Amino acid sequence: MMKILYLFGADKIPFSQMIHLEKNAPNLIIYAIPVMAILTFLEIYHSYKKEKKNYPLKETLGSTVVGLGNVALGLLVKIGLLYMAIWIYDLVPWRMELNWWMLIPCYLLFDLCSYWSHRVSHENRFFWATHIVHHSAENYNLSVSFRLSWVQNIKIVFFLPIFFLGFHPIIIFVVSQASVLFQFWVHTEYIKKLHPAFEYVLATPSNHRVHHGTQEKYLDKNYAATFIFWDRMFGTYQKEEERPDYGLTNKIGNRFNPLFLNFHEYGDMIKDVKEAKTWRRKLFFIFGSPLRIYKDKNDIT
Repeated sequence: MMKILYLFGADKIPFSQMIHLEKNAPNLIIYAIPVMAILTFLEIYHSYKKEKKNYPLKETLGSTVVGLGNVALGLLVKIGLLYMAIWIYDLVPWRMELNWWMLIPCYLLFDLCSYWSHRVSHENRFFWATHIVHHSAENYNLSVSFRLSWVQNIKIVFFLPIFFLGFHPIIIFVVSQASVLFQFWVHTEYIKKLHPAFEYVLATPSNHRVHHGTQEKYLDKNYAATFIFWDRMFGTYQKEEERPDYGLTNKIGNRFNPLFLNFHEYGDMIKDVKEAKTWRRKLFFIFGSPLRIYKDKNDIT
């Protein structure tokens, strides 16, 4: 009983400590950038040495600029998100102490939220617009992991349960970054299928390649960020069979313009809503399934 009280008996974080906490919150992604850059350059070198030409210049530059923009925006919103986490932490009565072993349960629950956030981002056009940039690359390589939407932070709503469970803000901050970093290595074609035990539990490169495929059986599959068993539990798992055809169902080519990559879906959405004749159709073009909308507009049954 005393242990339980100790675990959930953390003091509130006073306002005077907020700035100190923000300065001491580790920026894992910033530290990892040099490593990711080196690994990406090595893959580029290997790709061109084997004449696979898996890194078209415009697409690769587009991914890089989108990624750098995302990092810059992340630094800007970091303080706001951390303060929000502290506010919620002080609000709930079951605050947990700052114990590093809490990274384990927090990561597991965070990954579950990631699954549903990712799934909704594919099944609802409003949120798909915050994710489409990641799928717009028509080649599959490590630079694709940089393609993260500049407006993706609105999906924080899917992670609010983690905040309200009482995890310490630093724990949440570290877990969220670790989850993003895990997803870097899965964006490659050079790592084939791993041991079945890993393929059964983790979102490996093989499992995630399926997610980026446009074949009918690959669409809207394998949403998991780290643990693929979520897809097995919720019926969205698909093993890799033939090589995926990457990109969007409606190809956009090797684009460089980061503004187009991030916001072209909003332009298409506004156009569709304006042309819709009824309110039901208007709402369908905002919140409907992107796959259903694509089939509707192209008269595909």
